[in-house]
Amino acid sequence: MRDAYNNIRPRIGLPFSARTATATGTSVDRAENGLAYQDALITVATGTITDGTHTIDIKESDDNSTWTSVAASDLQGAKPVLTSSAGGASTLDVGYKGMKRYVRVDVTVASATTGGVYGAVVILANPRTAPVVHS
Repeated sequence: MRDAYNNIRPRIGLPFSARTATATGTSVDRAENGLAYQDALITVATGTITDGTHTIDIKESDDNSTWTSVAASDLQGAKPVLTSSAGGASTLDVGYKGMKRYVRVDVTVASATTGGVYGAVVILANPRTAPVVHS
């Protein structure tokens, strides 16, 4: 049972959409179904970014109520900043090493009129108890 299907659980962290404004992502519970996922990978998938600056922020919380930005020391890689100069469709990955139960992906958008198309998936991995139950 050391395969991906039994050891990861993808969750939508920031719904995929055409964006011209700042948005708050969806809370992801690292203890979903009592499995206590030890790792999380945030994958931002982009389509075309036509204008503006879209700054991705990864937030964490103990209680799903009070949120703070994740410290750089608790990330593997850098928080993405999306601009039109970044090119077309791509994926950008950031690992979360923190200890908080909840994670969320937010975006701050500046100077966008037509914006860009993107979203984020939080991939929970390495549950303390496997296999993962997929629904």
